[in-house]
Amino acid sequence: MLWTSLLYFGGGILLFAQQPALKFNADKKFKIVQFTDVHYIDGDPRSAGSLENIAETLDAEKPDLVIITGDVIYGKPAEASMRAVLKPISERKIPFAVTYGNHDDEFDMTREELFTVIQSVPYNLTTTTEGVHGVTNFILPIRSATSEKTAELLYCFDSNAYSKLEDVKGYDYIRADQIAWYRRQSESFTRANGGIPIPSLAFFHIPFPEFNQASSDEYAHFCGTRMEAASSPKLNSGMFVAMKEMNDIEGVFVGHDHDNDYAVQWHGILLAFGRYSGGNTVYNNLKPNGARIIELTEGVKGFRTYIRLRGGAIINDLKYPEYFTDQKN
Repeated sequence: MLWTSLLYFGGGILLFAQQPALKFNADKKFKIVQFTDVHYIDGDPRSAGSLENIAETLDAEKPDLVIITGDVIYGKPAEASMRAVLKPISERKIPFAVTYGNHDDEFDMTREELFTVIQSVPYNLTTTTEGVHGVTNFILPIRSATSEKTAELLYCFDSNAYSKLEDVKGYDYIRADQIAWYRRQSESFTRANGGIPIPSLAFFHIPFPEFNQASSDEYAHFCGTRMEAASSPKLNSGMFVAMKEMNDIEGVFVGHDHDNDYAVQWHGILLAFGRYSGGNTVYNNLKPNGARIIELTEGVKGFRTYIRLRGGAIINDLKYPEYFTDQKN
């Protein structure tokens, strides 16, 4: 079903657009599939396993929404590669959104050009926010099962690519203007909700430094596999602090590190990697590939999340925050 929705740009609401409705179902459930690091190369037989994984996951889980957290493509032609990944989602009439990784614009299309391609695919929800760094910064509201009220918010960020500072190597970070935008939007939603923060999740590609802090802390409770240190920016821009201060984000879901699929609680927020979703076009030692599933229940704090492996096995199944009730920090 399509409905006329409001898209959030910059400091406010600027325009109307036709997009699929996001709404809790009659059982007050809402399911998200997170694919990450598909690294698809059109025409490369090593990519076949990625599309098989996507199709199998969608048919088994029948999600209400798909979010792809970056590094969707990994070669030329960029447009054909992007369309190939989005096709099995769109043809099943499942709403989807994309946040960029560090590799998506390294081939024959810019972030802006790829954005135009994504927007042309039916059931796309990816939008952009003018005036802040990156392209894929946007908010997806999920309506209540019984009213027009916003019951949950999904914040999607462009975590950019590589550091622009000459004396700081490595990956870029979510910038100050993106954080300020998030704070404004969160404050606005909270104010409209009678001063009560709306439960929210965040999705982006490059993990922030708190992933390493949490996973190396002896008191932090942990679920999943960690085969490499999180490839975080060398600098901490304060995104996690903003989330804590706004008091709305319950979970953060990233990609980028192909050999991690863990979830760890850090000061009351679940930090979780998706499962590597691609084929053999790039390193991947967590086999088989798969996807992370997130199931929300309207009116219930937290969520259920687990990994579905290609082939059907379910691992790392947990209810948050119940799984971490003995958390010490």
